[in-house]
Amino acid sequence: MKKKAALEMSIGTIVIIVLAMTMLIMGLVLIKSIFSGAKYNVDTINDKVKEQINKMFQEDESASVVVYLADSKAIIKKGDDFGVAFAIKNSGTGSAANKFTYEVSLGDDPIDLKNQCGITEKEAMALIIKGRTGEFSIKPGNYGYGLIRIQTDKNSPVCIIRYDIKVKKDGIDDSSTFFDIQIK
Repeated sequence: MKKKAALEMSIGTIVIIVLAMTMLIMGLVLIKSIFSGAKYNVDTINDKVKEQINKMFQEDESASVVVYLADSKAIIKKGDDFGVAFAIKNSGTGSAANKFTYEVSLGDDPIDLKNQCGITEKEAMALIIKGRTGEFSIKPGNYGYGLIRIQTDKNSPVCIIRYDIKVKKDGIDDSSTFFDIQIK
């Protein structure tokens, strides 16, 4: 009788192990399909943003840099973060790539900013957590795409702050544009 009980326990253990392995494999397949779908969606969104930016260059052929925002304004709630997409176009000729650098600076007068928003220039610039400066190597006729990440906190003032994007081509001032951040 002991041998029969031991055999039943062994078969039960094997069945549990097989079921556990089956569930593990099914879980891994499910997770892989979820992440594959998410990656596809992100890639699709990135491609659509690039298409819209390229369309903006076609509408304004003289532009060297564009910001992808409606009315050049982003509305951000306190405590949220936001990405401002932009692109630089090399409208030069030839075959050699040019070095483009950009820098984001405060577009408002610091005194006006202090009076209207109650923050200093340093505090306004601290809202930019990524993409304050950067560089691209762009061949003539091509584009360089970038993202400026803005992060507000719960103590950020309710106001509108203007930022400038200044672009240099091979170290020489080339073009600039601006965008506004409205904190609500």
